Amino acid sequence: MKSTLFNMVVVLFSVTLIASAGVGAVNMITADAIAEANAAATTQAVANVLPAFESTEISEQTIDDMPIVVYKATNGSQTVGYAIESMTKNGFGGVIRLMVGFGTDGKILNVNVLQQAETPGLGTKMADEGNALINSIKDKIVWEVEFKVKKDGGELDALTAATISSRAYYEAVARAYEAFKVATGYATSSDGVSGATASSEGTNAQKGGQNE
Repeated sequence: MKSTLFNMVVVLFSVTLIASAGVGAVNMITADAIAEANAAATTQAVANVLPAFESTEISEQTIDDMPIVVYKATNGSQTVGYAIESMTKNGFGGVIRLMVGFGTDGKILNVNVLQQAETPGLGTKMADEGNALINSIKDKIVWEVEFKVKKDGGELDALTAATISSRAYYEAVARAYEAFKVATGYATSSDGVSGATASSEGTNAQKGGQNE
């Protein structure tokens, strides 16, 4: 068959169409796999911060223009706790997402780090088991905690050489507390959490490469 411009255009179009279809199929498969992995990770995180439960009831809130997800865990008709997926944008490396577990009595049961991009060996220690941050707040009644590090006049420990990361971590936990109050009926709406100090200091410190 003699090659013509029309034939070349048809062939090129066919190849492009097939390639696009292949890429689309791969993206669909990958997207489904990622979604399933994220769902499994979330389910595990909820289980990690709460006592044993049979089912969860999911609700959403918006606090400080950030999405917060509340998982109310129950055994039959009894509520056993609340797992709250909270976040902050004020980490040294940007967004930090946490899953915070609360007992019905307001006790902070556990915290799982879901996402962080902090400095390796410094801010990343927030994800280590038994780190200084979780040890400062675990098993405390949340409304008795002032979410301030010692450097800012509070009583909570910070990670060594990672004060900005530590402030951001506690800010996310404080935001989870705001959601907890609404979810349990202690408050009708959230007052929000101020992250101005962490944000401004974090920006300046990142320019200088310091996490203090």
